[in-house]
Amino acid sequence: MEEFVVLVNPEDKVLGLMEKQQAHINGLLHRAFSVFLFNSNGEMLLQKRASGKYHSPLKWTNAVCSHPRSEETYLEGAKRRVKEELGIDVELSEKFNFIYKADVGNGLWEHELDHVFTGTFEGEFYLNKEEVEEVRYISLENLNQEISENPDNFTEWFKIILEEYKHHLHS
Repeated sequence: MEEFVVLVNPEDKVLGLMEKQQAHINGLLHRAFSVFLFNSNGEMLLQKRASGKYHSPLKWTNAVCSHPRSEETYLEGAKRRVKEELGIDVELSEKFNFIYKADVGNGLWEHELDHVFTGTFEGEFYLNKEEVEEVRYISLENLNQEISENPDNFTEWFKIILEEYKHHLHS
């Protein structure tokens, strides 16, 4: 089944729909969301993308990143993808949104109006192996060290979104 993304202008006015991979080839601005999940110790959940992903396979990233469908709100899309990828239901709250553009290799670009959500989860995950290879929790201190020592182990967009997240934590 073809997946479509919602193309927007910087003010989030809908311009139309485009097949997802084509939007990533063309580098066109589209709606997206990122979910950061934490445990009760304040550790962040990372997911390793499945080996079959068409870009950035086997790279670590935040809990969930995806795109809302045309009839969904950002929050509805985020909750849907958390359920589809991690097999869980979790309360999410929106923290901020921003626009970024990242070269993800092989002539593909992520150019997204990204709404960032956070939530807390303790419990068992039921991973969709077509999407997620594995998950783990990590402290922000250890995450910063891992990214600085092995930046290529992480998705390009995650590194950008994480910096933006840290900026919003301190503002």
